[in-house]
Amino acid sequence: MSEQVIGVVGAGTMGQGIAQVLVQSGFAVKLYDVADEQLQRARAAIDKGLGKLVAKEKLGEADKDAAMQRLDTSTALDALRDCEVIIEAAPEQPALKEKLFRDLSRLTHEAILASNTSSLSLTRLAAVCERPERVVGMHFFNPVPVLKLVEVIRAEQTSDATVARIEALTESLGKTAVAIGDSPGFAVNRLLVPMINEAAFLLQEGVASAEDIDAAMKLGAAHPLGPLALADLIGLDVCLSIMEVLQEGFGDPKYRPCPLLKRMVDAGYLGRKSGRGFHVYS
Repeated sequence: MSEQVIGVVGAGTMGQGIAQVLVQSGFAVKLYDVADEQLQRARAAIDKGLGKLVAKEKLGEADKDAAMQRLDTSTALDALRDCEVIIEAAPEQPALKEKLFRDLSRLTHEAILASNTSSLSLTRLAAVCERPERVVGMHFFNPVPVLKLVEVIRAEQTSDATVARIEALTESLGKTAVAIGDSPGFAVNRLLVPMINEAAFLLQEGVASAEDIDAAMKLGAAHPLGPLALADLIGLDVCLSIMEVLQEGFGDPKYRPCPLLKRMVDAGYLGRKSGRGFHVYS
């Protein structure tokens, strides 16, 4: 069991998943969020996630209890002061993330600050920190307990030692680290989200229904999930945000967000988390 204490900032879907994988792997975790209600939901979700592993006989009941005891929650950012690594999983808002990194860099001078951002510039985040060489991207994928990939993104300022530390942490979680340069959307989302955006254009133009678009990609391209169903899983607001980052970062019209995607986000049809996206969920 590791004696490291890892901080996680943000108790939403990604923060919950990251915290679960960490405590399951033997790390003590301090999970921070501004809302105590969200922390309570996160604890319940992590307990449920570990319970599923017990039901599948992939984890013992005693191991589950021990993992939950390694989880500590707080609404005070100062609780992360002694963490060796802090993984930020806050909403994908540049101003919010920059403020968090600025505050965290003042709070702790020794910790590695890793961002789970899916598309934003790590170089820009590092620039607001007092120790920019200790800033790095650690991009997990949803659902975190299931998917094995972690994109490790090096900012212009990131040191070799920081990258090596995060790659080692990734491997200790049973995941695979892939080194990616600091470019808009990194690798996976630069490939994946424009495909989702194009699927939205197909739907908008009446070329095919959402069900048929998804069926075509599952049966014709061997995708386990169709692009519109995948957008619902990711969150349509997240997909739109990534497309906007790609459009701004590259200035290329091929990254223009689909108007239908924009309208659905404006309407609050965000996918599974809202009960309705390209498909309807009960």
